[in-house]
Amino acid sequence: MVSTVETMLQLPRLYPILDAACFPDATAMFFAAEELAAAGCTLMQYRNKSGNARRMLDEARELRARLGASVKLIMNDRADLCLAAGFDGLHVGQDDLSPEAARMIIGPARWLGVSTHNAEQLAEADKTSAEYLAIGPVFATSSKANPDPVVGLAGVRRARELTRKPLVAIGGITRANARSVIEAGADSVAVISDLLRDPRKSAEEFFRILR
Repeated sequence: MVSTVETMLQLPRLYPILDAACFPDATAMFFAAEELAAAGCTLMQYRNKSGNARRMLDEARELRARLGASVKLIMNDRADLCLAAGFDGLHVGQDDLSPEAARMIIGPARWLGVSTHNAEQLAEADKTSAEYLAIGPVFATSSKANPDPVVGLAGVRRARELTRKPLVAIGGITRANARSVIEAGADSVAVISDLLRDPRKSAEEFFRILR
């Protein structure tokens, strides 16, 4: 099953990831999501590695209800919850469902993103029906317990050479280094930690830097 989404979708420069583990509770995460939307964020990913499917679905549905149709919501890992929560897309990693297995579940109309961590993985993912590809970690990151080796800006440049699909850079990206990542060839930067404190103001600063 191939995607029916327009081949070269336009990703916003800033791609916030709402990682449930980074917030004291769901209420704080919902508040952050609303602040990010108020700053102009139109694409967000919900990530929850707790494994509690019922809680994940409840939180995902609440995000959908609060943010409405103005924000595209991407579910991390869980194709079933992507459908159940009415999300706009799914993001899978190297240890999750294969892109084509995920596509069979979510159908042709939703976005599909794939995480890659080196040139070989990215070249392989480029052959799939994924709408966009992610490369990282670009810099050292604390958001994963066992992160893959840092690819650096050179890894972003190499990834850009290997695909014409929209490219998302992730891992340790802050307001201080985001511009360099875009200049290396990324279309968008995925950010977790540097949006946690004062999300609206932080996102607005990212947009100014990435214009």
